[in-house]
Amino acid sequence: MSAAQIFTQSHGDIWLNGVHIPIKEAKIPLLSHGLHYGSTVFEGERAYGGKIFKSAQHTRRLMSSCNLLGFDLPFDFDTFEQAKVDILQKSGLKEAYIRAIAWKGSGALGVGSTDNQINAAICLWPMDPYFGEAGTGIRLALSDWRRPPPQCAPVKAKAAGLYTICTLSKDAAISAGYDDALMLDIDGRVSECTGAHIFFVRDGALFTPKADWMIDGITRATVIEIANKYAIEVNEISMLPDDIKTYSEAFICGSAVEIVPITEINGTDFTPGEVTGRILDAYTKIKYGYQF
Repeated sequence: MSAAQIFTQSHGDIWLNGVHIPIKEAKIPLLSHGLHYGSTVFEGERAYGGKIFKSAQHTRRLMSSCNLLGFDLPFDFDTFEQAKVDILQKSGLKEAYIRAIAWKGSGALGVGSTDNQINAAICLWPMDPYFGEAGTGIRLALSDWRRPPPQCAPVKAKAAGLYTICTLSKDAAISAGYDDALMLDIDGRVSECTGAHIFFVRDGALFTPKADWMIDGITRATVIEIANKYAIEVNEISMLPDDIKTYSEAFICGSAVEIVPITEINGTDFTPGEVTGRILDAYTKIKYGYQF
C-alpha cells in the first residue's frame, strides 16, 4: 500500500449506537473491554456505484462473529443494514470502504465481561486500490507466525484479537521489502495472507487452502462462484509450502484488497495469466451489478 494512502475516516459523520455524529466528536471510554481485552469484531466492506457489495452477507457474518465471542449485535439485521445504507447516502460517496464494528465497552474492567455494554458503529471513507501502485502484482514473504487451530481460538470470527499476529506478520514483511505475508497454520500448511485469502492456478484449474481454520471469506466465495460459472475447476485442498512451486499463477482476494495478482512468494515467481485475468475481469463487472 502506498505511503500516501490514508486508510481511515478523517471527516464526516459516523453511525454510533444508532446516532449519526461527526467523526471528530466520536468518543468511547478509555476503560472499554474491547480495547483492553480484544472483545471486538468487525467487517470491512466496499461500496461500488453507491451500493454496498454483498452487504447482507457481511452483516450476517458480523452477527455470527458477535455470537462466537459470546454476545449479540445490539441491533437487529434490518436496522443494521439500513444504518449502513443511510450513512453511505449521507456521506455522498459512491465508491467507499465501510468499516462496521461491534465491541464490549465500559462496565467492569477485567477478563470477565458479562457486565459490559455492547456497542456498534459504522464508519466509511474513500479508498484507492489497497496496494496502490503494487496492485498489478504483489510480493509475499512467508510469515514466522502461524494461524491458530479452532481448538485455540474462535477462528470463524472476524475478531480484532486474532489480527495481532497478522499485524506482526505484515509489518515484518514490509520491513523486508515485501508487500504482505503468507501465513501457515499450526501444522505448517498454507493458510492465508494477513487480511486476504489466496488462490493458485495449475493447468487451468484453481487451488486454494481449505477454509476450516479461517473465516468464511465473502470474496473467496465470490471467486468460487465466478469459477463455477466459467467451468473452471476449483480444488479446496491442504497444501504445503513446497507445493507453491508447482503453480503457475497466484492471486489474493478480500473485500479490502479485492483481487490482486501475486508475482512472487518467498523467491518463487508467478506470472499473472489467463485464469487470473478472467476471474479479475468478472469480479470487476459483478461488483457493479453486471452479469458475466
